[in-house]
Amino acid sequence: MEITLINRTNQPAEAYLPLFRKISSAAEKKLGLSDDLEISVTFVRSRTIHVINREYRNIDRPTDIISFAANDFSYPGETPEEHADLGDLFLNIDYAARQAKEYGHSLKREVGFLFCHGLLHCLGYDHMKPEDEKVMFALQDEILDPILPRNSSC
Repeated sequence: MEITLINRTNQPAEAYLPLFRKISSAAEKKLGLSDDLEISVTFVRSRTIHVINREYRNIDRPTDIISFAANDFSYPGETPEEHADLGDLFLNIDYAARQAKEYGHSLKREVGFLFCHGLLHCLGYDHMKPEDEKVMFALQDEILDPILPRNSSC
């Protein structure tokens, strides 16, 4: 998977690219995806994601990650060959740091989790219904836990 990284912060976002590659590779294997897919990840601060959340989702507060899927798929995981671009992720590094502290794991684990979560959204997975949440959250665990175990200090 080709990952375009854009950093709109003063944080070392580029350091997460190898982690994102591992996660996307694990997702490709787990879901039987083509390796010629593309996704962009933009690191932002709370103020920026607050504006995005208000303008595009009518929610007037910051959040941890926002996913803009490039395509609407008929079912989760469907990625027709002509739809190589999965979409764009906006990752709030401020929220990631706060949540890592709250959950008692590393920032690396939290950023990896948010990337995996956003990637699955761009692949058509959602958690609006309990049955969909169960599927999506199980996939997150299966993809991420072997790479960065929970409560990982790295």
